[in-house]
Amino acid sequence: MHIHILGICGTFMGSLAVLAKALGHHVSGSDAGVYPPMSTQLAAQGIVLNEGYHPEHLQPRPDLVVIGNAMSRGNAAVEYVLNEGILYTSGPAWLAQHVLQGRHVLAVAGTHGKTTTTTMLAWVLEQAGLAPGFLIGGVPQGFDASARLGDGRYFVVEADEYDSAFFDKRSKFVHYAPRTAILNNLEFDHADIFDDLAAIQRQFHHLVRTIPGNGLVLLPNDEPALTEVLAKGCWSPTQHLAIGAQAGADAPAWQAENLQDDGGAFAVWQSGQSVAEVHWALTGQHNVRNGLAAIAAAAHVGVTAEQAATALSAFPGVKRRMELLGTVQGITIYDDFAHHPTAIRTTLTGLRAQLGDRRIWAVIEPRSNTMRLGVHKAGLADSASAADEVIWYQPAGIDWDLNAVVAASQVPAQLMSSIDDIIGRIVTEAKSGDAVVIMSNGGFGGIHQRLLTALGA
Repeated sequence: MHIHILGICGTFMGSLAVLAKALGHHVSGSDAGVYPPMSTQLAAQGIVLNEGYHPEHLQPRPDLVVIGNAMSRGNAAVEYVLNEGILYTSGPAWLAQHVLQGRHVLAVAGTHGKTTTTTMLAWVLEQAGLAPGFLIGGVPQGFDASARLGDGRYFVVEADEYDSAFFDKRSKFVHYAPRTAILNNLEFDHADIFDDLAAIQRQFHHLVRTIPGNGLVLLPNDEPALTEVLAKGCWSPTQHLAIGAQAGADAPAWQAENLQDDGGAFAVWQSGQSVAEVHWALTGQHNVRNGLAAIAAAAHVGVTAEQAATALSAFPGVKRRMELLGTVQGITIYDDFAHHPTAIRTTLTGLRAQLGDRRIWAVIEPRSNTMRLGVHKAGLADSASAADEVIWYQPAGIDWDLNAVVAASQVPAQLMSSIDDIIGRIVTEAKSGDAVVIMSNGGFGGIHQRLLTALGA
């Protein structure tokens, strides 16, 4: 079967393309923004990529078109599909029908940490010999691609609350019917499709309704928005996760204790008993939470906490999640997929705990749809307060002026609209021992490699 994917370079749709290719289909796709790491992964898989959304990309006529949720009416390719009567579906619906049927699905949902936690869980199951299938909304280290079918009964999926397609406004995760569900956290996000937090909570409750009675829901003990979701009704067992909670009869099912200041090590407690320790290269309390959730989910399918902790101690990480790109002239460059003030804050706080007094530069592009709408602007200045120097990038087309963020900053901050100027300032002013964190959920004009090259020159 010839499957054409519209929006193929999105993290979800690109992973879907990998799975379709593994099932033996001829796969092609179109996208307006083709950039690494997804474009590189797809090219390595032998998948044909087309720039733009032109009807000729759909000639000869494919057997099926999978339409990404970034596509809308008026898009030339979408209009061609509808006018020609070509069979089409959404990405989540295709995944559920052709990959997830009959599998034990382990789903990771939440505003933050989905990609990292999904990768951790897939890594743990892999190291335990369970050969899981997975679909990750990013490019993991330690695996050849962001998705694979797997050889066993288990499938790990990043369960996104974003809508499925222009013709299906339900959240993607409603399609997945997981047996094990991690609900990492819940804050307001995706303001382009949700009016308020209650609207997102409604979709999370739709997810909870699909989990079987002999399944499992895992959630933190300090997320009131998720507690409210379960109060609407839950028909599955639940286990709570906690950081540094009091041990004893009323202790959460899973706890992380004895944390190093930077999150580089922690003890795992299960049912009030110390059962394992994790020593890894990751930083930040947010990653401790992610790791604890992965350990708990793996336990639901028979992996011991000790096995899981050993696997996580060798966890290689995820591209674009505090990915170390290189050190040039003593200046260390990181790439991070920050898309929300909470993600910016937790990432920089973790790095500060690791680096101590070393100077940290944060270069931030507020690129997500929600940030571009200005919904989170009140919290942006404070979110970067763990850095020493902050450069905010004002991209073209943003609906508001970031000068107010700069004015409210507790640390030295500057607004720039030229990537060349950003690179020039860092090259001129950064010194050996400094760390530069580039934070964006997009390509950011290729600033990462351009900065490395400029520092090298």
